[in-house]
Amino acid sequence: MPTSACRRAQALPAIILAALALLLTACGDGAEPVVQGPPAVTVATLSSQQVTLTRELPGRVQPWLVAEVRPQVSGLIAERLFTEGSEVEAGQPLYQVDDATYRAAANNARAQLRRAEAGAEAARLHAERIDELVRIDAVSQQDQDNAVSGLRVAQADVGAARAALDAANVTLGHALIRSPISGRIGRSSVTAGALVTASQPQALATVQQLDPVYVDLTQSATELLDLRRELAEGRLESSTELPVTILLDDGTPFPQQGTLAFSEVSVDPATGSFGLRVVVDNPEHILMPGMYVRAVVGSGVRQDAILVPQRGVTRDPKGDTSVMLVNDEGVIEHRPVVVSRTVGDQWLVEDGLAVGERVVVEGLQKIQPGIAVDASEFQGRQAAQPAPAAPPIPVTAPPQSEADNDAADPAASTPAAADAPAAGDPGAQS
Repeated sequence: MPTSACRRAQALPAIILAALALLLTACGDGAEPVVQGPPAVTVATLSSQQVTLTRELPGRVQPWLVAEVRPQVSGLIAERLFTEGSEVEAGQPLYQVDDATYRAAANNARAQLRRAEAGAEAARLHAERIDELVRIDAVSQQDQDNAVSGLRVAQADVGAARAALDAANVTLGHALIRSPISGRIGRSSVTAGALVTASQPQALATVQQLDPVYVDLTQSATELLDLRRELAEGRLESSTELPVTILLDDGTPFPQQGTLAFSEVSVDPATGSFGLRVVVDNPEHILMPGMYVRAVVGSGVRQDAILVPQRGVTRDPKGDTSVMLVNDEGVIEHRPVVVSRTVGDQWLVEDGLAVGERVVVEGLQKIQPGIAVDASEFQGRQAAQPAPAAPPIPVTAPPQSEADNDAADPAASTPAAADAPAAGDPGAQS
């Protein structure tokens, strides 16, 4: 028994060593190096094109015409003659003020006119009789002069009476308050029986013409200076005749295009901006006064502009922008670029890129400068699909240490795996 126990004790290490040798051999066989090709990326080949540069500006809708209805005579409102919120025409009656007093004054002025006309007729007949008597020397020349003078005074009285009647009729006409313009009238601030006074500060109602309408915009004076500088340098062409697109508050475009009417000649010192006014047709009255909108205004046309997809441009913590290029040898290059504004889902390039260069737009997470890649052309923009999130690409890739290379090399463990069976060979223990 002791002899068999000793033999088992001696054979146990050999069994353990043989198992370890088999395990190491299996690991060594499965760690054969896998040969991989260059990473696949998608590139966009840059080309030049004509681009209309636009600027989105905030604005407010203003009516084409606006008139506040106020009374020009004092009195009680006898009747309101319109429906609130309806369309009214210029000259349409809106309110009737109690006009009994003004009508009486007009009748009195009319009577005074008739009296003056009767006096003038009597003076004319007297002057004619005196003229006949002068011819036969029946009266003196002084009597004739007095008759002519009396006729002229009577005629002047007729003119004054007629003017007084006209004034009384004008006052009487103001008792019927009419709409000064055509448009949509708002709510009434008074009802029948209310006392109003001439030229009171409170308006009875407001009439606004809503087709067309104005859209008042504000733009930074700095942007205006930059635009003028680019125009002077020939980098932009003027676009004053381009239509203006109006965006509603929910972002939908208004169906009618606007035209730029004028711009202010002074800058607001409080905000550093100046005003622009756009005229927009509004047949359905969708745009209402005071509504907040945004307007896409053309600022210029740039010939031979270079655009790069936004997904291909990265920005470092300092805010500098750069791209990854595939050169003629199929190797990745890092290139700093200067971009100014977005045009759709692309950046407008100011410096750093040229026509014909290939910018990586997909597969950025798999590349770094100096490696060869398999590049395929970007087949159109996919605006409806968001760009895949990619981690920032470092400007320079950190070099790997020798220890890292040895640990990453699958063949480094092969010699150890080959020697393991020999160490566990039962024959070596004998």
